[in-house]
Amino acid sequence: MTRQKKIIRNERLGEEYTYVKHPSGLDIYIWKKEGFSTTDAYFGTKYGSINTRFKTKDDEDFVDVPEGIAHFLEHKLFENEDCDVFDLYAKTGANANAYTSFDQTVYLFNCSDKYLESLHILLSFVQKPYFTQETVDKEQGIIGQEIKMCQDSPDREAYIKLLGCLYKNHPVKVDIAGTVESIAKIDADLLYRCYRTFYNLNNMALCVAGNVDVDDILKVCDEELIPCSDMNLETEFPDEPAEVAKKETVKQMAVSTPIFYIGIKCPPKKGKELLKAAVCCDFIMSLLMGQSSDFYNSLMADGLINSQFGTEVFYGDGYFTCICGGESKDPRKVMERIKDEIERVKRDGFDKELFEILKKSKYGVNLKALESSETCTAMMLVAAFLGFEAFDEMECIANTTIDDLKKVFNEHFNTDNMSISIVEPFS
Repeated sequence: MTRQKKIIRNERLGEEYTYVKHPSGLDIYIWKKEGFSTTDAYFGTKYGSINTRFKTKDDEDFVDVPEGIAHFLEHKLFENEDCDVFDLYAKTGANANAYTSFDQTVYLFNCSDKYLESLHILLSFVQKPYFTQETVDKEQGIIGQEIKMCQDSPDREAYIKLLGCLYKNHPVKVDIAGTVESIAKIDADLLYRCYRTFYNLNNMALCVAGNVDVDDILKVCDEELIPCSDMNLETEFPDEPAEVAKKETVKQMAVSTPIFYIGIKCPPKKGKELLKAAVCCDFIMSLLMGQSSDFYNSLMADGLINSQFGTEVFYGDGYFTCICGGESKDPRKVMERIKDEIERVKRDGFDKELFEILKKSKYGVNLKALESSETCTAMMLVAAFLGFEAFDEMECIANTTIDDLKKVFNEHFNTDNMSISIVEPFS
């Protein structure tokens, strides 16, 4: 079998991993870490909850499917005709799991030995779906209960409702699991159709990190991978306006202190442009309202936030948002103060000394993370699906300047494009 092999190396870090384009169509990434005691493997498909509209070479037009089907598929793949997959992993001693996010589904394991045996299991069961209408009907009840339980979580409700404020049409506004109504439309035939579309090896990646042998892993891949033709998969999203859908949403739940999330809707990007914007926005959020900032400490001193307050940069295919949130006795006052701080920084600029401290800190944290096989595996998968290389984020952090931040800040931090979601106590 002919393979395309490439070594991806970073001289600054003194690290490298191997990329292989397998004849089956699968992208394989292997990061050999000498002396590591654990191995992690991620087998992922670029298929998440937002991918509800798609087209392949076999379709005359785009197909629409119910929300929540990617998460439903993840649940069902762990069952095969003979046994539960976890029973197979129990024999190798591996810890196995899976997750579905807004834009990917990943099956994974972590182990201290017998990684090749566990890899056989991983590659085998993900490629062998088994659904019947009876098992689908049963799963609808299970996932329906899961959805209702999630709706009882104040923090999750506040977060999802924020996305509903920010996005008018993009499916990122819908919970990953879908709704009770949407999953009721799923049947076995539809699951098989989505499986054949998105679990095509040309739309997937395998990432392995640890004290492993590249040739041994490729031998397992040769034995297990079932070649498939490229389906010329296209995904599509509804047109999304630049402005937010609405400014505020409020829900009453059983909480003692209001929970809130504030989001700034930013222009979506792709590939290395996305990476650059994400790294810059992460710096900006830390400089604006991170724990080292004067602004954060002023909010704390005024009793407007507590230690639950945090920030994140949330992005993917067609969406990009800077988010902060936590608990507050007056969430709207927090939002007013954030708007004022954004306008102040636009006038006065960033604290250059704090930026240099943060830059060293962020680089150091990421460097330390390379001591984890799990982190290395996740880095390769994220990079593979977003269109860059695993070392690019570290290089981006090292090369970012304060002028880069100013440019992204002026483009992304529009106070007219902010929304707030509040979950407050019953009145």
